[in-house]
Amino acid sequence: MLMWAEPFVHPALFYRGGGEYVSATTAFIREGLAAGEPVAVAVPPWNLALIEAELGAQSGDVLLLDMTEAGRNPGRIIPGVLRAFADRHPDRHVRIIGEPIWAGRTATEYPACAQHEALINLAFTGRRVTILCPYDLAGLPGEVIREAARTHPVLRDATSEWASDDYAPELVVEGHNRPLGEPSKFASLSFDHTNLSAVRTLAAREAAALGFHGDRLDDIRLAVAELGANSLDHGGGSGVLRVWAEDDRLVCEVSDAGHITDPLVGRRPVDPREAGSRGLLIVNLLSDLVRVHTRAGATAIRAYFVLP
Repeated sequence: MLMWAEPFVHPALFYRGGGEYVSATTAFIREGLAAGEPVAVAVPPWNLALIEAELGAQSGDVLLLDMTEAGRNPGRIIPGVLRAFADRHPDRHVRIIGEPIWAGRTATEYPACAQHEALINLAFTGRRVTILCPYDLAGLPGEVIREAARTHPVLRDATSEWASDDYAPELVVEGHNRPLGEPSKFASLSFDHTNLSAVRTLAAREAAALGFHGDRLDDIRLAVAELGANSLDHGGGSGVLRVWAEDDRLVCEVSDAGHITDPLVGRRPVDPREAGSRGLLIVNLLSDLVRVHTRAGATAIRAYFVLP
């Protein structure tokens, strides 16, 4: 086993088949439990079942999470899963297995997943945390595996561990910061401080027409209101809302003249007692997917909500 000076360790686990997966992940878990370390596992349910069955009674000592729910939006994994667990144990080394990328992820979701994996390194620098991220060599495209080597400083397989010669997470973050494709049909509204309430009204009207109601309709209103408020505060005082249906999702996009320069904005948990903006964090926690394109003088943020 290689030794690392940095207290935060972020290995990618390359595996083939359930046997390799279970062997490597449960060994990682049992090492942590034997050392008295808190352990969490956030993976898709089919892999969660394999781990739970192999651990047997020990599974009761591990926090088990379905990543298809907890991490449906990759933008909420750092604040809502990884930091949420690590911050409960600030004085202890913790172990987490996080599997945000699986064969069923869509082409729309994947760029947000890759950026998330890259940003983990920035979010946990200096923390006493080890986050193991499994990658299915048989089920994932070659480019996904190649990008895993760019977002993880340590690589593992069934028999060995080595440093990644391709590690360059900042290139992955910027490489997926691309203009978002144009919708063919949408409802739109230009807004400023005089008509911000109309942003909520338009989003709610379009969402209700697609079958959203109750709490989920309230979530959409709140997410869009937070994006609109961000445009007023940080995007030049005005913006444009566009709303449309795409595949099985409602999409709400807010664009403005701002520029997001902090790559972890919206991904840090915020103490409710602290003053300051938390709009994009709220959007990440409420949405099923968030995509961002930002450059000097222009930012577009899309919040996606799975249709009921």
